[in-house]
Amino acid sequence: MIPTLTEASHSLSGGARRDLEETDHHPLRHPEFRYKTEFQSHDPEFDYLKSLEIEEKINKIRWCQTANGALFLLSTNDKTIKYWKVQDKKMKKVCEVNSDPSKTGALASSSNPSITTACLGNGGVISSLRFPVVTSHESSPVARCRRVYSHAHDYHINSISNNSDGETFISADDLRINLWNLEISNQSFNIVDVKPEKMEDLSEVITSAEFHPTHCNMLAYSSSKGSIRLLDLRQSALCDSHSKLFEEPEAAGPKSFFTEIIASVSDIKFAKEGRYLLSRDYMTLK
Repeated sequence: MIPTLTEASHSLSGGARRDLEETDHHPLRHPEFRYKTEFQSHDPEFDYLKSLEIEEKINKIRWCQTANGALFLLSTNDKTIKYWKVQDKKMKKVCEVNSDPSKTGALASSSNPSITTACLGNGGVISSLRFPVVTSHESSPVARCRRVYSHAHDYHINSISNNSDGETFISADDLRINLWNLEISNQSFNIVDVKPEKMEDLSEVITSAEFHPTHCNMLAYSSSKGSIRLLDLRQSALCDSHSKLFEEPEAAGPKSFFTEIIASVSDIKFAKEGRYLLSRDYMTLK
């Protein structure tokens, strides 16, 4: 799967300069996004242990904190998470050489270093030799994979979320949530595990997980039964119990397969200040 990056253009338009100076605020306008770059994030893989083909699709992309003018992001497919660095680099090109492009052939070596002429293999002669001149041209964004986080989930990854501390992030599948350090790719900590002893007793699965935008110790995850649990990492290493539960009262009447599908929360998102939590199910936003 190939992620495509775009950048916003904030150029002023829609009025003369005098009109814009006389107004107290700029007129409302939508930003224009321009193509920046794209790169291959995931390739098709095969899990030989489970005889399972892993698609190259991208399930989630999350931006990380920027540093030194570079962009950092996390991308994940069903099994593997990658940490990317995207940075503008000046492309270098050889712009000046003293050989004639119409002449072909290799340079014949000379045993006398004082000779300033060189003979080409095809009989041509170059009166003097100079080192090629390398110049820097316009910058171009280049993506480089810094870390690969894998072999930590038995089920498909549905969510990744950055922590406000800038050092850790979480990844969630249907039954577990793992805590990672951005600089350590071979170790993660399981903080939520809803897998029962017998899979026949399984009543709900994790559908989404999100860190609080300002409190690095708090996170929330939603389930297929329509409930949202708020967790505090300071309570215990394994968050078996929640700090607060958000759920709608069950509707009266008989239940069916379709009522469970409609009640399932597909995604959750904290507001920027962290006071509100938005959830999406099959029919509504809450």
